[in-house]
Amino acid sequence: MDVPENLRYSNDHEWALLEGQRVRIGITDYAQDALGDVVFVDLPDVGATVTAGEAFGEVESTKSVSELFSPVDGEVVEVNGELGDRPELVNTDPYGAGWLIVVEPRDPAQLDSLLDAGAYRSLIGE
Repeated sequence: MDVPENLRYSNDHEWALLEGQRVRIGITDYAQDALGDVVFVDLPDVGATVTAGEAFGEVESTKSVSELFSPVDGEVVEVNGELGDRPELVNTDPYGAGWLIVVEPRDPAQLDSLLDAGAYRSLIGE
């Protein structure tokens, strides 16, 4: 499984990347592999508020429907519109073109409470 060193990870298998004052969020390679072929992604609208540990959307695959959980509190400032037509990007490029949302966090220090790559590898048994 690919676990980039520059990201932070939640116990729910989302990743977070601080980009200036914003946080880009997606699901991990481990999560997309467990889901199987992603066929639909339901994401919040720009302007929606997300809360750390609470669901902000869903990913539907050929195997199941799974909730997406925010790793930080904040406001959604960008949504990956490409996923409407190409949800498979979550599978083929989970850390790149398959990102989900960008959040302006209330407290960027929340990222410090997330797992680093080594701790995430331990969580998934690698």
